[in-house]
Amino acid sequence: MQIKQEMGNTRNEKKDCMKMRIGGEWADPAGGASIEVTNPATGEHIDRVPSGDHRDVDAAVAAAESAFSSWAYRSYGERGMILGSCARLLRERIPALAPLLTGEQGKPLVEATGELMGLAHVLEYYHSISGTVHGEYRNLRLYGDAIVTHTPLGVVGAIIPWNMPALLMGWKVGPALLAGNTMVLKPASSTPLTNLSIAALFEEAGLPPGVLNIVTGSGKEVGEPLVLHPAVRKVSFTGQVETGKRIAELAARGFTRTTLELGGCDPMIVCDDADIGEAVEGVVRGRFYNCGQVCTAVKRLYVFEDVAERFQKLLAARLAGLRVGNGMDQGVDMGPLNNAEQHRTITALIEGVRERGEGTIVTGGAVPQGERFIRGNFYAPTLITDVAADSPLLREEVFGPVLPMVIVEGLDDALAQANASRYGLGASVWTHDMRRITSACEQLQAGIVWVNQHLRIPPEVPFGGVKESGIGRENGYGSIDDYSNLKSILIALGKGRP
Repeated sequence: MQIKQEMGNTRNEKKDCMKMRIGGEWADPAGGASIEVTNPATGEHIDRVPSGDHRDVDAAVAAAESAFSSWAYRSYGERGMILGSCARLLRERIPALAPLLTGEQGKPLVEATGELMGLAHVLEYYHSISGTVHGEYRNLRLYGDAIVTHTPLGVVGAIIPWNMPALLMGWKVGPALLAGNTMVLKPASSTPLTNLSIAALFEEAGLPPGVLNIVTGSGKEVGEPLVLHPAVRKVSFTGQVETGKRIAELAARGFTRTTLELGGCDPMIVCDDADIGEAVEGVVRGRFYNCGQVCTAVKRLYVFEDVAERFQKLLAARLAGLRVGNGMDQGVDMGPLNNAEQHRTITALIEGVRERGEGTIVTGGAVPQGERFIRGNFYAPTLITDVAADSPLLREEVFGPVLPMVIVEGLDDALAQANASRYGLGASVWTHDMRRITSACEQLQAGIVWVNQHLRIPPEVPFGGVKESGIGRENGYGSIDDYSNLKSILIALGKGRP
């Protein structure tokens, strides 16, 4: 690919392997092992990256510690300017970066382009607020002058998944760096190339060496040592519930702060007064974008019985017309699942639904026909009705292009079923009735509620879940506080002052 040629100096020619980014240098792994990165649409080899371990984590943390004092000393405005410069550089490089992201992740080029533009938007947002971050001053007559300041935490860690590697990198790097921290970031093993490329762009934009370090490798060999490292003050993680619980357990040993976004099983409620055509398109965008591999994707569909038959017919026809294929090809609506394990999980899930009679498959439910689909991790857009109440389709997070549709009697029924979940990340309601909108927004147990839309998350608003969807929030102005220590200063001045 073009981007690989541009970054030829980052490769270890002996091992034919990309390198990690530590202290502003391209580094080989301490143990010499590597991980293969493959194209999920073809199974073909793209590149190799180091399989790091605790020694590489130690080196990256040491580099981040060394860079911390000078980076923290800079003003918010200076740090924000570098984020803005990186955003401008990123927008210029999107034509080269998008094929790299598609090649390792699988999403269509138009989606890869959109994700990279989203990353640029995130960095531009933090640049835009960099001049407004300030402390608080009050004159408390009985105590003196009170000042509350923000101080950076120090070295922070980030662990990101493979579904949205570029955007989620921005969600973590943007506020952490603006707040004055330095960072060690672990990408997903199947999608590290885009993150390594973006890290190089940060430094090209003026980020000092060691402020942002990338260590590639497994969760066991890199992720756990990063969480347990005594110099790491906070870890932000996006991924599965079980992994998040493990990180919380490890972080508790050192009282390390955490932000955990652990996925969801998002409900979408379609009322009988909704614009059915818009709602159908909302399902297509909200569920089948990125092959259904989005934490806040529509994963449970509840439709009022009065409009259910019409809605199902329109949706089934729309899904049958989606073009599945290699994300590099023009006109593709949906690419493959990112990895073979995920493909096996989805295949086994649908086979189990069939065997146990837990639903009726309206469309999809198999690998699309054709030789080109056998080589990749493809699965057809799938709609299932008559779903059993205890089916994993409704109880667990299904990370793929599968959607269960449930007919409900009305809003109370829909809300009760929507809230009957251990997850609480996002939810949407489609109606023009203000009373229904008010009831849904008040009662839905979710960190974010959409009305007549789903999935869109601007960087200006806080994002996170309730229940087992995680703790903490990302994005928004408050994220600066999450990456800062608040220091209170009380000053008594002059004779007669307290």
